[in-house]
Amino acid sequence: MTEKPIAIVTGVGPGTGAAIVKRFSAGGFRIIALARSVELINRLAQELPDVHAMTCDVSDESQVRTVVNDVKRRFGPAEVLVHNAVGGGWGSFREIEPKMLRANFEVNVMGLLYLAREVAPDMIDRGKGAILVTGNTSSIRGKANFAGFAPTKAAQRILAESIARDMGPLGVHVAYLLIDAVIDTPRMRARMSDRPDEFFIKPAAIADELYHLYGQDRSAWSFLTELRPFRENW
Repeated sequence: MTEKPIAIVTGVGPGTGAAIVKRFSAGGFRIIALARSVELINRLAQELPDVHAMTCDVSDESQVRTVVNDVKRRFGPAEVLVHNAVGGGWGSFREIEPKMLRANFEVNVMGLLYLAREVAPDMIDRGKGAILVTGNTSSIRGKANFAGFAPTKAAQRILAESIARDMGPLGVHVAYLLIDAVIDTPRMRARMSDRPDEFFIKPAAIADELYHLYGQDRSAWSFLTELRPFRENW
């Protein structure tokens, strides 16, 4: 067991995931960084104090159960779960392969279900904890070329709300962070090189808001929080 609170962060990549790890690490957490690829999470584990890299495909229920049980055995139960892993892709309903929708549903929705079911019992026992989910505009709007993605994010938001209504009265805060913006990553900068800096949302700003949601007073919990750059036309 550890005196430090434990935060499990899924989908740790070079943008938002890494920023979340850094923010919660700075806040005194011991971080369990989960990803399917080990390169970045191993580097973060070497650079930051008390960051532990573990590979996990969140769409695989057995892998999720094994990892969460291993975390509990080695470090203690999770205080925070941040589900940031995302399955995505583009195309209209006439263009996509149906298996794309199914695969994205497994990561975005079933992954949340598997993770929440594993961490919930200890949070309920202690009467505290937080389950935070990163979402986006597709959770409330289905554009033509998002047929393989938007339905899964909408389902994810509704599942998170169901979990929140169940867990909130038991002392566990569940929140959905809707990101209505293009995240500032090298890949998106390359694709949108003509866009000014203020067009993008900073990963560190997203991470700050997640940390704020974790720290909200129980008398004023948020469920759905939206973020967008100040010049966003919404």
